[in-house]
Amino acid sequence: MKIRASRFTTSISLLAAATALTASACGGGGDSGKGLTVWMYPVIPDQQASSAYWKQIEKDFEAAEAGVDLKIELQPWDGRDQKVATALTGGKGPDVVLLQPDQIPSYAANRTLAPVDGGLGGDKSAFLPTALAALSSDGKLYGVPIYHTVTSMMFNKKLLDKAGVKDPPQTWDEIKAAAPKLKKAGYATLDYSASPEASLNMNFYPLLWQAGGTVFSPDGKKVAFNGPEGLEALTFLTDLYKQGAVPRSALTNKNVITDQALGKQEVAAAFTSVPADAALAAKTWGKENVIVGAPLKGPRKQVAFGMPGGLAVNARAKNGKAAEKFLRFMTSPKQITGLSTATGFMSPRTDVKTSATDPAAQQFADALQYTYPGDTNASARQVMALLRTEIQAALTGKKTPKEALDEAAEQSADLLARQR
Repeated sequence: MKIRASRFTTSISLLAAATALTASACGGGGDSGKGLTVWMYPVIPDQQASSAYWKQIEKDFEAAEAGVDLKIELQPWDGRDQKVATALTGGKGPDVVLLQPDQIPSYAANRTLAPVDGGLGGDKSAFLPTALAALSSDGKLYGVPIYHTVTSMMFNKKLLDKAGVKDPPQTWDEIKAAAPKLKKAGYATLDYSASPEASLNMNFYPLLWQAGGTVFSPDGKKVAFNGPEGLEALTFLTDLYKQGAVPRSALTNKNVITDQALGKQEVAAAFTSVPADAALAAKTWGKENVIVGAPLKGPRKQVAFGMPGGLAVNARAKNGKAAEKFLRFMTSPKQITGLSTATGFMSPRTDVKTSATDPAAQQFADALQYTYPGDTNASARQVMALLRTEIQAALTGKKTPKEALDEAAEQSADLLARQR
């Protein structure tokens, strides 16, 4: 059995690494040996289905590339950033690893990744330009997209009906207007995930973008989230929380449905739901009660988080040629179609359309045009950690929204100054 859980547990941070590696074209570490190791994550929520899918990928790739021993190691999302950073900077990581856009700049800057243009087989025009741009740094492609996520609004029709809310709220003003009616009926309005483990891309950042704000300044040297737009976004959120329109469980919710307020039918809407959430809700609420709407519209923009997942190559990969072949294999139309079907995610290829078999699936496909992958910056993950703590303080009333944002901005300024 080749799919296995890694036991690599050494703990150092990316910031502590001073390794200066030389990254060459896809597979800079040479071609010694026939083994190829890939770190994959739970992009297929069902564990049994995930294991079966990646076992088949191993078999199919090895059949296509005789002599290559492919090992796909399934990794957990929890603790991912530190583990990947430790592995890549320590030179002991996998040959290929699944990364997201905001991880790319840090690793590219530290020369721990190899450029992967060859992994597309010279077929860049077949991919969404935004997906390729999101996985690039300084004009070089460091990840080949194998899927594209999309988030959008999802509503529980039964709860809206009980509260007398005729039309699903799709704007900030409509959310605020629906809140008193839902509270009177005994329900919260908007689901939110404020757990320390939850990514701000799935909670606060979309609100910031909808208000017209950005995390960083255009030159990337300063943060901008504490401007008027950021204050408007955080005030909107904290006001809802104070009113009970955002459930108290938001403080520990990791953006999941099971055993949380949304899944228990205690809250009427979620603004960063994915197709898998809609499928799960259909089973528990009843398909007739699931409404997928367009992304939430703020005072200035209608935007939602959505990004490509990309396969990146370790600059010290032991089998660079095999790594490039695996990237080409996974970005082929056949494999993109198969992975989209297995995950429910969208296709990053323009010539492969995700099949929409029901209205909910079609709504998610329509929402793809509103997606934004977030600010790509070498310090994005560190800044996110600082801001996340302060948002918790604002939600619990320990700080005002302005105090929280200014404190996070001050800490971020110190961080960015140290990294120049």
